[in-house]
Amino acid sequence: MATITKKELIDRIADSTKVRRVEVKRIVQSFLDNIVVELGRGNRLEFRDFGVFEVKSRRARMAQNPKTLQPVPVPPKRTVKFKIGRMMKQTLVNHREPAPAE
Repeated sequence: MATITKKELIDRIADSTKVRRVEVKRIVQSFLDNIVVELGRGNRLEFRDFGVFEVKSRRARMAQNPKTLQPVPVPPKRTVKFKIGRMMKQTLVNHREPAPAE
């Protein structure tokens, strides 16, 4: 499994659309910045067939330090949940990983 960076994604989009790389970079960065801003405001972002990003609140709880086994308080926090969309789900279900070489 490969890791695709933002730079690689920008290069792919620029190549496939014939739009200058600096313009694609500006648009992609603006898109990502807007996602962060809206999630920061607590808004839900829905991209049909792709998925939904939403902010969830986690309550305070007690955890345990695995080294000392002492209880440790964990404060409440907000996190982002992603729910996969229909088209992505179909793509993932239909995609088969190649068998590992022996």
